[in-house]
Amino acid sequence: MSVQIETQSAPGPAVDWPNLRLKRGEDRRLRAGHLWVFSNEVDTDATPLTQLGVGAMVRVLSDREQFLGYAYVNPHALICARILSRSPVHPPDRSLIVHRLKLALALRERLYSAPFYRWVFGESDALPGLVLDRYGDVVVGQIATAGMEALRADVEAAVASVLAPRALVWKNDGAARELEQLPRQLLTPIGRLPDELQVLESGLSFTVPVAGAQKTGWFYDQRLNREQWRSMIAPGARVLDVCSYAGAWAIAAMSRGASSALCVDSSESALAVAARNAAANGVVLATRRGDAFEVLDDLVRSGERFDAIVLDPPAFIKRKKDIARGQAAYRKLNQVAMRLLERDALLVSCSCSYHLTPEELTGLIQSAARHSSRFVQVLYSGGQAPDHPVHPAIPETRYLKAFFCRVTRE
Repeated sequence: MSVQIETQSAPGPAVDWPNLRLKRGEDRRLRAGHLWVFSNEVDTDATPLTQLGVGAMVRVLSDREQFLGYAYVNPHALICARILSRSPVHPPDRSLIVHRLKLALALRERLYSAPFYRWVFGESDALPGLVLDRYGDVVVGQIATAGMEALRADVEAAVASVLAPRALVWKNDGAARELEQLPRQLLTPIGRLPDELQVLESGLSFTVPVAGAQKTGWFYDQRLNREQWRSMIAPGARVLDVCSYAGAWAIAAMSRGASSALCVDSSESALAVAARNAAANGVVLATRRGDAFEVLDDLVRSGERFDAIVLDPPAFIKRKKDIARGQAAYRKLNQVAMRLLERDALLVSCSCSYHLTPEELTGLIQSAARHSSRFVQVLYSGGQAPDHPVHPAIPETRYLKAFFCRVTRE
């Protein structure tokens, strides 16, 4: 029994954009739902990439002239095109962006009662290259691609139309912009640049500065993992929060009844924010500035012990070529942390490196345990919160891993 699959022919000249034609067989991944076109998939004889402008809109076609979608391009990048629309009659424009923003907002308002969440998560919300985080009546965004940068005015107008925030801040300081040959910048096209951002999470109140903040200011992706952590903290526990940033993990533990918490971070300003957030929530924590590995080694030498440790480092593996070195760093960090744990304690080990699989991280945790004469039981496996939805056809959108482990002495 044969199955006929209907395909759409290329749309007519209503949208006079150039064509981006793919090589034979290179349309399979796009038909499965992925949004990226790699430069080696393009038929450069039919479509000279270098003749396309950075950020230009194109119609993506198969080698048989079948329409696959509208996309923006960057001929100088490995990911040379990202699809914005698969409908021949709905080319990317301001009205399409408004529609996508409304769909994304409806999901977050269904998930959360308070307006603190990731509003747009790039490809997972069909807006590749765009991130928007909401902090009450302030929106902080990041644009990572030249194509989305070309649409920035339309995005700003769409944000104003859908949400009318008091302020929209572009915190475009990510390394991804350099790969797209975009400048790093801090812009406020709507309203005035606030000094600080307010966050409400699980009944706790946090403040983070705008200018010196990491990413867009807050790591909403760890929300559910912090709630799980909070539920597993025993009253009187001594807690260590490694790579603590604004102190969210430590303060969550203290609010649960931990007797003490130490935040370790390389940023003095982040630790000052953590201490201030602790005071705002009626708790006190200690801080220690320095390289995580060096501080943990020093704590081992000092004979310190903790009942619960959370490891939430930045990505050690940002590119495939970093895999070997990054894996060694994850194993070392877990190994030294295990030496600081009491005989029966909780370890939460996180990784935001897409190139490190969950199985690889658990393997590194187990390897660290064997080298430390520890026995590990994984109690809970966490990922990113649902305001960071996973696109089923784009594995790159699933990146966060958090393993909650009971660690005992052998």
